[in-house]
Amino acid sequence: MTGHIYREVILEQHVRLFRGTMGAEFLFVDGNASPHRANIVEKCLQSEDITRMDWAAYSPNLNPIEHMWDMLGRRIAARQPPPTCLPELRRALLNEWCNIP
Repeated sequence: MTGHIYREVILEQHVRLFRGTMGAEFLFVDGNASPHRANIVEKCLQSEDITRMDWAAYSPNLNPIEHMWDMLGRRIAARQPPPTCLPELRRALLNEWCNIP
């Protein structure tokens, strides 16, 4: 993904509209990926008056999905017997995902 694609597909088609419904209290959160920090993205956010939350350079502990991936990985690692091929791994992942409380 490039900064141009990120702006056109994510910011203009989704974030801008969502911000419009949320109003002035809207705070945008994205990652520190290069496309997110491109000049064209910065200009778009400024022109739309969208405030972005600052993130540390590497902060997976602040990203809820990272905790889910960790939990899923631990559940797969604890399986006896462990998956031995891709179809078994796929079934195990789907099964474990569905059983996460």
